[in-house]
Amino acid sequence: MIAREPFSSVTSAVVPFGRNDIDTDQIIPARFLKTVNRDGLADQLFCDWRYFSDGSPNPEFILNRPEMAGRSVLLAGDNFGCGSSREHAPWALMAWGFRAVISSSFADIFRNNALKNGLLPIVVSAEDLERLFAIVEADPAAPFTIELEAQELRLPDGAAIGFVVDAFARRMILDGTDELGYLLSHEPQISAYEATHPPRVSTVQPS
Repeated sequence: MIAREPFSSVTSAVVPFGRNDIDTDQIIPARFLKTVNRDGLADQLFCDWRYFSDGSPNPEFILNRPEMAGRSVLLAGDNFGCGSSREHAPWALMAWGFRAVISSSFADIFRNNALKNGLLPIVVSAEDLERLFAIVEADPAAPFTIELEAQELRLPDGAAIGFVVDAFARRMILDGTDELGYLLSHEPQISAYEATHPPRVSTVQPS
């Protein structure tokens, strides 16, 4: 079970990264997939774009700009998270501090991995995505609010864009838990059910 900070309402300026077809090997290169925990993944996020070959930071890359520190929403181009399946991709994004990614489409495997790990993928229309980038271009520090219960992205001018999230995944993210945590929360009911039924497999050793 993974306990994480519950997600209900998040207000943040966004990190605008408008490249299309950003694949999971660009999000977290394959050479970093040996780890089974999230230690160090924040530094490895977009590693091949963030750093020069000598390991020094590329000052032109969006995450290396000082004003991007602390922003928790990534505004991405179309088809975000395509490529191979790797749970480390949402891990790395969350380790950096992202709570949500906005795009006009996500690769199915990435979207499912994101939802299972508490990272919210928000799908908007191509027209609305263009509108969001225009807002950020006019005011790079413009705040956006994500209301997960209402499934709304609220814009700086008060307008709102609706989005849809699988109901069970939304509940898990709102509660700050995962599928195992959900099952464990029903342990009293499970135990009561099991107590009224004989074991399916005999645990008695023959004499």
